[in-house]
Amino acid sequence: MLSRISRPATSTLRTAVMPTAIRSLSIQEPKKSLLTNEEGVHQTMKVSKSWRNKPLFRRQGDVRFKTGMEAANLLIREAQRRDSHEKEYIESVTATMQCLSPIFDRNPKYAFAAKTLIEPERFIQFRVAWIDDTGVNRLNRGYRVQYSSSLGPYAGSLHFSSNITRSVIHSHGFDTIFSNALTGMGHGAAVGGSDFNPIDKSEAEMQRFCQSYMTELAKYVGVDQDIPWMGKGVGPEAMGFLYGQYKRVTGKSGKGALFTSAFQNAPGFGVAHFADEMLRDKKDSLKGKRVLITGSGKIAQGVARKLIEYGAKPITLSDISGHIYEPDGITDGKLNTINQIKAERGALLGRYIISSTTAQFNHPENMLEIPCDLCIPCGPMHEIGEAAANLLADNGCTMVVEGGNGTVTPAARKVLKKRGIQYGPHTMTLTGPALMHNLGESGTDADLKAEVARVYNEVKSTATEFNVRGDLFAGSNIAGFLRVANVMMAHGAV
Repeated sequence: MLSRISRPATSTLRTAVMPTAIRSLSIQEPKKSLLTNEEGVHQTMKVSKSWRNKPLFRRQGDVRFKTGMEAANLLIREAQRRDSHEKEYIESVTATMQCLSPIFDRNPKYAFAAKTLIEPERFIQFRVAWIDDTGVNRLNRGYRVQYSSSLGPYAGSLHFSSNITRSVIHSHGFDTIFSNALTGMGHGAAVGGSDFNPIDKSEAEMQRFCQSYMTELAKYVGVDQDIPWMGKGVGPEAMGFLYGQYKRVTGKSGKGALFTSAFQNAPGFGVAHFADEMLRDKKDSLKGKRVLITGSGKIAQGVARKLIEYGAKPITLSDISGHIYEPDGITDGKLNTINQIKAERGALLGRYIISSTTAQFNHPENMLEIPCDLCIPCGPMHEIGEAAANLLADNGCTMVVEGGNGTVTPAARKVLKKRGIQYGPHTMTLTGPALMHNLGESGTDADLKAEVARVYNEVKSTATEFNVRGDLFAGSNIAGFLRVANVMMAHGAV
């Protein structure tokens, strides 16, 4: 399950038996256009008229579309018809399909690929029974959505949190299609997790839960099938318990990049590297920038560590107890103290106040009122809403870079765009784990930075190609979609 996979040889079809050496895509010759190898974006595409005449849906009569936006709206309505109760998932589909409408305008056949993508290949839900330290039988729900294997084996994160629902997993899985495809590394898309809250659990309880969870999940994961990696609430300890149980029930073993320190830091370091690329593109740098970070988990800690190396000043971190604010910035020494506190089971960030004479705790009451240059939200979904986006803008924030899945709401994205604030979407910024997994155990932070630069440049050029210059959210979705859709259409109706 956990060993490194090689990227399949470059071809239209995925060829599992012909792996090539892992190397950076940045050295490959760029295509003239993402839509076709022969034609540029400003040339006339050779589109068969038959695609214009095909019905996108055949329910209660043939349903056709004339424009790309009509196709996008039809696909959104279909997702609502099937899963109207899943708010987070519908929001993801709506935002993505609106981004893809220019593709449907230029070549209608891509709307039919998108129709297939809104339905996962497999959605697994199961009961996770475990016994707590007092001997009480406890129950949680376990999930794994295996969304697309067109580009390679399923791959994606696991999340343990009380906020996890079927809709959240569905949403994360859908977004992971484009995020993993964006890397060009031959990864499919999957996301899993449980509504289990690890914060207040003992080590023994954590182990028993992970063993119960993996006993069922082991039926569906493996090196050539599905590769889970760390996510929210699932750190090295949990992955160790999960992997131990996987070996026990399957008899298989292996060593992979999952347990290297570089991989553990990849999500946070990747987010910081993307922030650096965005600023460098504007002839600016992170040096001296005041950065407001929400959350204090592995991603937030990694972001803070790399920002300090860049010369920036992370000024906040937060958890369920509240937030800490260091007016002069969090230094390496202070961050080490915070990391030690958070490493203790059940410890909350408020304890840090005892160790610092300069830190402020829950002052001001709303941490978004603190003046900053950048904001990197690493907390739960929808952490930054419309009001929060306006508050950040009012207090001098010029860039928001997502460090968590869907932390910025669709309404907040519109506010950021209206007020001229740069926005780094999670579909782009959270590609770090997939990039590092492909680089393997020998991969370094310098390798990760180079790959981040490649991905950023591809997203930027794609946005320009499709007349949404500077819109990294649209650029990342379009680039990821085209990469997976071209392979899907070669595979036929599967």
